[in-house]
Amino acid sequence: QMQLVESGGGSVQSGGSLRLSCTASGFTSERFAIGWFRQAPGKEREGLSCINYNGASTHYEDSVKGRFTISRDNDKHTVYLQMSSLKPEDTGVYYCAAHAHPYYYCANFVAAQVGFTSWGQGTQVTVSS
Repeated sequence: QMQLVESGGGSVQSGGSLRLSCTASGFTSERFAIGWFRQAPGKEREGLSCINYNGASTHYEDSVKGRFTISRDNDKHTVYLQMSSLKPEDTGVYYCAAHAHPYYYCANFVAAQVGFTSWGQGTQVTVSS
C-alpha cells in the first residue's frame, strides 16, 4: 500500500525556517518524482516544487524560488523541503505527492500536477508576522 507521510510542520515567526519531510512506504519511491504542494486557507491548492527520482532535476514556482530547497535521500525514502525566509503568506497545509509515471523529471510542473496521484495527509505550517 502506497503511503506518504509529511512531518515537520509547525508555527514560526516571519523570517524563520522549517524543514518538512515526506517519507514514503509501500512502493519504490526512488523511481518517482515527488512534489510539494500548499493549500492556504480559502485558496486552491498550489504546486510549489518538484524533484525527480534521483534529484538531478528540480523545479520551483516563483512564489518560493530562492527561499525553499527541495532534496531527497532515497536510502531513507524521504524528500525534504527546506523553507527559509518564511512569510505569513506561506501559511497553509503542506502536502507531498508522488507522480504516477516513473522517471517523470518535473517538466511542465503546473500542467503536470494532475499526474500526482498519491498524496500524504498534510502538515500545517503557520507563519506569524
